[in-house]
Amino acid sequence: MEYTLNGATFAADEEGYLTDLSQWNEELAVLIAEDEKIEMANDHWEVVNFLREYYEEYQIAPAIRVLTKAVKKKLGADKGNSKYLYELFPYGPAKQACKIAGLPKPTGCI
Repeated sequence: MEYTLNGATFAADEEGYLTDLSQWNEELAVLIAEDEKIEMANDHWEVVNFLREYYEEYQIAPAIRVLTKAVKKKLGADKGNSKYLYELFPYGPAKQACKIAGLPKPTGCI
């Protein structure tokens, strides 16, 4: 699988996760989000940027339970809960948000 943006091609695995994380940019994130049927808004970007910071610090993409706790700690209880995260990323907040953030599939996700 691959994404094409402005004449450039970006390789992805069979599930749509980028194979070269260094190629990620916000325009590509919007393209991946469109592929996931998500229209990016500020709330989406807040989670995506949080995930990128988390990955940079820990070198791992968090599974949903860890993601929920980490978001709650940094962004507050109103955003650090499964209901809120599933409203933003209905096909699985950890998997879908990580894909849009250009990160690998979270550990423990099937």
